Amino acid sequence: MGDSLHLSAADLAALTFFLVVWVLHTLASDGKLISRVSLTTAMNAQREAWMRNMAEREIRIVDTAIMSGLQQGTAFFASSSLIALGGCFALLGASDRVLQVLADLPFGTASSREAFQTKVFGLVLILAFAFFKFGWAYRLFNYCSILIGAVPTPHGPASRNPVSETAVWRATRMNVLAGKHFNSGLRAVFFSIGYLGWFVDPMVFVVSTLVLLAVLVRRQFFSAARQAVLGQPPGPGKN
Repeated sequence: MGDSLHLSAADLAALTFFLVVWVLHTLASDGKLISRVSLTTAMNAQREAWMRNMAEREIRIVDTAIMSGLQQGTAFFASSSLIALGGCFALLGASDRVLQVLADLPFGTASSREAFQTKVFGLVLILAFAFFKFGWAYRLFNYCSILIGAVPTPHGPASRNPVSETAVWRATRMNVLAGKHFNSGLRAVFFSIGYLGWFVDPMVFVVSTLVLLAVLVRRQFFSAARQAVLGQPPGPGKN
């Protein structure tokens, strides 16, 4: 297989390592691999709290404004993914010049034109995956806006109204799914940065993947943002 793709054994090993790291990080972030609560899982609980609070408001201008912001952010990343895809095809047209630049790097190794193009197509796949994730997330956020509009106007606590409870569950579930696909697209963009190390050397690829993993693990499991979501506010008289 490596011969048909013009890749060495070191290239295939580094690519396998990259994919395994991506899958394991995804499972860990979704709470399926380790027991420690991730930032993503914590925010999903806040999405549910948001939908329950929304159900008890008669005027939902704040909620529609938040949904609009989520959609705009998703649309921005979808557009950015398309621009990056265009850049990949520009790379294919300038393969010889890029190879010369890569060969002059301190840790760069000689690579054939065919191997370089294979790596570029791999980057195209990652960015295309990100675009489809962002596109689907945008649509799901749009559906969530409709489901928010379908939540009945409250007459007392929403928890006492079975119809409102069902409507809140639908809106919550759609919001969580939209966030999941958005996070998948964003994760693909992050991993595309680590993927760039492959253009220099397989070992550089492994190192860039490990550095990226360290950054993402810290943000998901040890960041100040996670503590802000899960932490308790200070008591009276405490800073």
